[in-house]
Amino acid sequence: MTESSDAPLADPVRYDDEEKYLVHGEYAIRQLLQSLIDKRALVSGCAMPRNHTFPTSVVEVLEDEDAVLIDGSASETINRSIEESTHVTCVSRLERIHVQFKLYDLQRVQKDGQTAFRAALPESILRLQRREFYRLQVPVTQPMECAIPTRHPDGETTYRNYRVLDISGGGIALAVQAEEPTLQPYKEFPGSLLHLPDSGPLSVRLMVKSLHRQLNQNGSESWRAGCQFTDMPRGGDALIQRYIFRLERQRSARERGAA
Repeated sequence: MTESSDAPLADPVRYDDEEKYLVHGEYAIRQLLQSLIDKRALVSGCAMPRNHTFPTSVVEVLEDEDAVLIDGSASETINRSIEESTHVTCVSRLERIHVQFKLYDLQRVQKDGQTAFRAALPESILRLQRREFYRLQVPVTQPMECAIPTRHPDGETTYRNYRVLDISGGGIALAVQAEEPTLQPYKEFPGSLLHLPDSGPLSVRLMVKSLHRQLNQNGSESWRAGCQFTDMPRGGDALIQRYIFRLERQRSARERGAA
């Protein structure tokens, strides 16, 4: 059983030309779901319409049925939210490839004495291979902030700093302590200042793509705003990729040392 967590989870993505990235066919879909099991991939579930985000995993692809099982939660509140949802959007990664699908009519079941949820196999799975959708978690020990501007009627501009949870070539996720009226989906913020380590502030244009409420293990709630870069200065993408590569090298070195 998966416990709710404070750890950043992947956001669902929207892609203008997503049809060519959709995987269809029962055999291919079963293979992808089984790969999530084999790789023990963490899955981010989002129960709609409440926008409850929770960590889970694919438990089993049922051979004799067109169905799949996902892990339940240690939180009864989240389990009820899953049961009452219209659908759950599931997001994961397979070797840095973004995988996303929707499950409908989830039914609570018991699997090996633990809570799980059964749903029909998804009709399709979004499989994005573009690198900008690979999100790298920002280490707590090396925090990063982004300053979001607010322009006032008198012409003054003030900034509010938000902690960056993760970053990719396509956008960032921001930690929000409570629901923010300013951070509404599809609202844009030109002149936002991304404070990358080892470089000056990078002025970017951000669009808020999602705002998800997360129930933490201690019972408190937090919010996560997924934002897309809609414009940045020349060379800005190279600075972001250089930062991501540096963190990846550091993480790989730590993993080799631990091994």
